[in-house]
Amino acid sequence: MERPLLVVLLLVGLVIGCAVGSAYARARRGWNDYQTVKRSVPGARRGAWSLIRGVTVKAVVIALLLFGAVAYAAVGADEETAGPAPSQSPGGSGQPHR
Repeated sequence: MERPLLVVLLLVGLVIGCAVGSAYARARRGWNDYQTVKRSVPGARRGAWSLIRGVTVKAVVIALLLFGAVAYAAVGADEETAGPAPSQSPGGSGQPHR
């Protein structure tokens, strides 16, 4: 009678041991992954701020260019520096009449 009881206890112990062992391995893997990510956060944060800074600089440059273009269009062409406008010649031959 003792032999079947020992076999059952051994099987129950093996099942519980496998469950506890797999839970421990999963927890250890999770802890290692957490530590790896924790170490990589400062570098990722610096990279994110660098990207944000680059986009901000580009947006400011584009906004300044657009503002300059609108200001130039609002002022219009300077008539004094444009030179005389071409005039229509009277007659069709192009040679003066005498």
